[in-house]
Amino acid sequence: MARRKDIADDPPPAADPAPPEQVVEPAEEVVRSHYEKTRKSLIERLGNWEDQRSWDEFYRTYWRLIYGVGLKSGLRPEEALDVVQETILAIAKQSREHRYDPKAGSFKVWLMNMTRWRIGDQFRKRAKDTAMQKFPDEDDRKTSTLDRFADPKAQKLDGIWDLEWKQNLADRAVATVKQRVSPRQFQIFDAYVIKGWSVKKVMTELGVSMAQVYLAKHRVGGLIKKEIAELEKQLI
Repeated sequence: MARRKDIADDPPPAADPAPPEQVVEPAEEVVRSHYEKTRKSLIERLGNWEDQRSWDEFYRTYWRLIYGVGLKSGLRPEEALDVVQETILAIAKQSREHRYDPKAGSFKVWLMNMTRWRIGDQFRKRAKDTAMQKFPDEDDRKTSTLDRFADPKAQKLDGIWDLEWKQNLADRAVATVKQRVSPRQFQIFDAYVIKGWSVKKVMTELGVSMAQVYLAKHRVGGLIKKEIAELEKQLI
């Protein structure tokens, strides 16, 4: 999931920029399998799942955010996927029981805390499994090993969450705006702003003028900024 440069930045230099650190997503079949597993668990645990479409949309909207935060907190890919599932299930349960009160805090903070707790669960599970493998017959030593375990990135989670949250909003905004503009104009914007091509390369590869490049950047970029602002009003 590539990080984008600011859509209001000046034209990039001729040389392509070095790619930033990226979150490597799991294979599509793994994501699909995990999604179906989560859906099945939701139905089993909540009984009459009245708003299936809303939960489907919620999963598609937030799974990458939760997964990315899990990875950057130090979890392995399979552990991060488990965090996605358990977080969605916990949110569904609390929503059904009306335990989320918007007056008590923002949705952003609530979702972060739900994710944080599930990440902690995974680290505790990992520590327990490691302790049992090392000292299967010594309960005291197992306990002390578990107590000594600490997530090396736990204190950085707030910063990780903010970065991933902003990226998730940007991704949603880009996907929405892509449906509103012409495929050609989005192609130019994608090449110049998202991929970071130089103006010259965009003109050569796509057969467009400099004016078209800057027009696409201005128009599509402006729509994306407006969409991000709307999403922030709704979710933060």
